Amino acid sequence: MSSSESPPAGATYASAGVDIEAGDRAVELMKEWVAKTRRPEVVGGLGGFAGLFDASALKAYRRPLLATSTDGVGTKVAVAQRMDVHDTIGFDLVGMVVDDIVVCGAEPLIMTDYIACGRVVPERTAAIVKGIAQACVAAGCSLSGGETAEHPGLLGPDEYDVAGAVTGVVEADALLGAERVRAGDAVVAMASSGLHSNGYSLVRHVLLERAGWALDRDVPELGRTLGEELLEPTRIYARDCLALAAAVEVHAMSHVTGGGLAANLARVLPGTVTARLDRATWTPQPVFGLVGDVGGVSEPELEKTLNMGVGMVAVVAADAADAAVRLLTERGVRAWIAGEVADGDGSATLYGAYRG
Repeated sequence: MSSSESPPAGATYASAGVDIEAGDRAVELMKEWVAKTRRPEVVGGLGGFAGLFDASALKAYRRPLLATSTDGVGTKVAVAQRMDVHDTIGFDLVGMVVDDIVVCGAEPLIMTDYIACGRVVPERTAAIVKGIAQACVAAGCSLSGGETAEHPGLLGPDEYDVAGAVTGVVEADALLGAERVRAGDAVVAMASSGLHSNGYSLVRHVLLERAGWALDRDVPELGRTLGEELLEPTRIYARDCLALAAAVEVHAMSHVTGGGLAANLARVLPGTVTARLDRATWTPQPVFGLVGDVGGVSEPELEKTLNMGVGMVAVVAADAADAAVRLLTERGVRAWIAGEVADGDGSATLYGAYRG
């Protein structure tokens, strides 16, 4: 280097693509929403290295069992990014983890989230957290902490992914599961809000890639644009399922996610029984038929990939089935008796044709 040349400027974290100030601004914007989720057992505020929860609250339990689950949203985030709508994806994240622990009867207590992005845009990050916080309020749990990580070079400037984990508690003698299920039980189905957050790789492949449909396309069968349908938030069943378990004799519950209705129901059945569900008891929302028709997707393939209109099921004592449906209906959850449990081999099957 000649004496007339200036040395290159020193490298900084900002020149590498990480904006610490933007991250701090994002935290400030999200504080309002996180505060709305606060349960009385939470200690401290946002900004520490760990979220704290006063475990002395568990002394009221005779034998508390902690339940935990972690998950993400999958490729549904690609739809949110393309539509530049970020305040609903949080419901999908919370629904995926909270309703996984509710099936064993656990009350969700605290949740943490993780947002990885190519570039921190404070308003976008705050919108994501706003949705997560609103969903935590709906589920009755506190958003006690989280992390936002900027990964330039790994993710594009407008790309992000979200993940989360939840911890809950259930009394040991109130634990729901396969051990309680017996022949003669009824299966009560709870309607989904739509696709929820599973099978989007198939849905996007069929509708966006193969058919070439735009997200702003008006779809008469859906009564709205394709993008609006695909971003419909996952329904959160936590409070409703806990109320159901407190009121009637529930033996098991199953959250219908990846794998579909039959496969997920089979996960909570003992090897001595089988569950048979009658398709004629419900009509799947139009989006499911649309994916099948446009993509030439067979019914078996749809059923093992998508929820087909059922987001949660409860296995209840036969004499509690009508009361279960009535309670859920009063709480605003469309529910119906979809099938029954009989002696068998631990499988769950669907029969008949969907109601038109």
